[in-house]
Amino acid sequence: MARVVVDVMPKPEILDPQGQAVANALPRLGFEGITAVRQGKHFELEVADDVDDATLAKIAETFLANPVIEDWTVRRVEA
Repeated sequence: MARVVVDVMPKPEILDPQGQAVANALPRLGFEGITAVRQGKHFELEVADDVDDATLAKIAETFLANPVIEDWTVRRVEA
């Protein structure tokens, strides 16, 4: 078995109202110096060793992310 992490983030040109809300709240909570926040999604998958990178990319593109507004990265990590 292998562990795979897929991180999905809004594309830079897409507005991120959730990230903006967090960024606006931080100073009110006493946290200074944060100028921007982007909020995304993080997925961890346990996959068979024979699942190839092309299959993982297809899963990310067609199921975990919306390729019109989101970018994603897929990486294998040590278990």
